[in-house]
Amino acid sequence: MAFGIFVIGDEILSGRRQDKHFAKALEILHARGLALAWASYLGDERPRLVRALRDSLAGDDVVISFGGIGATPDDHTRQAAAEALGVPLVEHPEAQALIAAHMASIGQPVTPERRRMGELPRGAELIPNPYNRIPGFSLGRHHFLPGFPIMAWPMLEWLLDTHYRDLFGSGTEAARGMVVTGLNEGMLTPLLDAVEREFPGVRTWSLPRIEPEISFHYEIDLGVKGPEGLIDTAFARLREGVQALGGQIKG
Repeated sequence: MAFGIFVIGDEILSGRRQDKHFAKALEILHARGLALAWASYLGDERPRLVRALRDSLAGDDVVISFGGIGATPDDHTRQAAAEALGVPLVEHPEAQALIAAHMASIGQPVTPERRRMGELPRGAELIPNPYNRIPGFSLGRHHFLPGFPIMAWPMLEWLLDTHYRDLFGSGTEAARGMVVTGLNEGMLTPLLDAVEREFPGVRTWSLPRIEPEISFHYEIDLGVKGPEGLIDTAFARLREGVQALGGQIKG
C-alpha cells in the first residue's frame, strides 16, 4: 500500500510561504518504516482539487492532504472532497460539539462561519486535533488535515499509529551506493538497465554532480535499492559493471 500527500494552498505556489509538510511527512513516515510514493502541490482552485481528488479516490493509495479545510473563502478542500465523492456536505454533530467546546474555552461565540468547519462530506470520520480540538477528517484511506504544522503533524502521527500500525516497516528498503568518476550517465545507462532487468524488484539511481569551479569536475552518485535479500548481489553486479567500463569508484 503506497502513501501519497497533497499540499494545498495558493500561498505555497506563489512563494508567500515555504512548504514544510513534505520534509516532515517524510520524517514521520520513515520513522515508522514507511515510504512516500508521491507528492502533489495544488492551489486553492476547486475544480482542479476535485479532479485530483477524484483520481486519487479511485486508487488504492493512502493519501494525506494538508490544508484548505478551514472556513474562509479560499478554503475549498472540504467542498472539493465532497464533490469528488458525489456526496453532500453535512453538519457532523461530533465536529460541531468540538468546535463549540473550543470556542467556549477561549471565550468566543460559535458563529455560522466557525460552524462551517464542522460541515464535512457525508460519511466522514474525525481525526483528533490535540492543539485546539477542531478536527480533521477521513474518507476511507484519504485523510484531510489542516495546513498549520503545529496541528497537522501530531495529527498525522496519531493517524499512522492508530490506523496503519500493521504496515510499519513495509516501506523499508535496503540501499547501497558509491561515487563514480570517469564515466557519464550515457555510458552507464545500459548497465543500469541490465541490473534492473536481472534483479526484479531492485531499482537503480544515478545522480550526477558537476562542479564547474573545479575544471568541470563530474562525478555520479550511483547505487541500488530494494529488497534486503537482493541488494548485496545487485550492488556487486553494478560495481563490477562500473569497473568493466573503466570507471573509478571513490566510495
